[in-house]
Amino acid sequence: MASLKELKGRINSVKSTQKITKAKQMVAAAKLRRAQANAEAARPYAARLAEVMGSLASKITVSENSPRLLAGTGKEQVHLLVVANSDKGLCGAFNSNIVKAALAEARSLEAAGKTVLFYLVGRKGRAVIRRNYPSAILASFDTTDVREPGFAEAEKIANELVALYDAGKFDVAHLFFSTFKSALAQDPTQVQIIPVPAPKVVAADAGAVVEYEPEEEAILAELLPRYLRTQLFGALLENQASEQGASMTAMDNATRNAGDLINKLTIQYNRSRQAAITTELIEIIAGAEAL
Repeated sequence: MASLKELKGRINSVKSTQKITKAKQMVAAAKLRRAQANAEAARPYAARLAEVMGSLASKITVSENSPRLLAGTGKEQVHLLVVANSDKGLCGAFNSNIVKAALAEARSLEAAGKTVLFYLVGRKGRAVIRRNYPSAILASFDTTDVREPGFAEAEKIANELVALYDAGKFDVAHLFFSTFKSALAQDPTQVQIIPVPAPKVVAADAGAVVEYEPEEEAILAELLPRYLRTQLFGALLENQASEQGASMTAMDNATRNAGDLINKLTIQYNRSRQAAITTELIEIIAGAEAL
């Protein structure tokens, strides 16, 4: 049985931990509001750009002369899984859920006879993927020196992916990130980013007669890289909001658990103290009677 001094030390230690988790929860809550606003503000632009892409893609016939980001390589043998994680922990299962989705897709592709490679964004989750696929890491992008990854980082990632694609390193690329729903819900999401899948045409625009200048393929050649950067930028924003939501929830749970543990340790401390006092009283009374 722990002594009174040990119990008091544990109570003070848990209280210190509770202060840290409470502070982390408040910081995450403050950052969540800004991250959520950024993620929601980027969605209309991405949706509208997808509509324009769909309208243009519906006007052309995909062939060898089409932009390579749209036409593809003509093969689907080598698949690149772009896994976007964060650089920080203390955010519950945020990173592990993304990694689990990527590993599940990797096993599914391998079962179909495909070759799987990884492009890793962020520091968390790398150890698990390297342990399962030590020789399949094609490249990685470090964000440890960046306070909050933004469009500049998305542009760099997009340029690296396009360079690897043009070099024939892979045929298809899938992006894995977490879509922000609420502070309690963040959904691991998978989307194909290379070759860019032709977005669906909005029904209202399906019958519209539109003339483009220059030709549709020339416009697509300019829009496809921008669309890829927008997809990556949106994924980074969704990840930031999801990370802060998961962190806030995890730290709230940790604070509550610390409070419960403090209560249990306090009860145990009081009982041990009362037992020690009772024992001393019994010894004093027994000594007095012996005299």
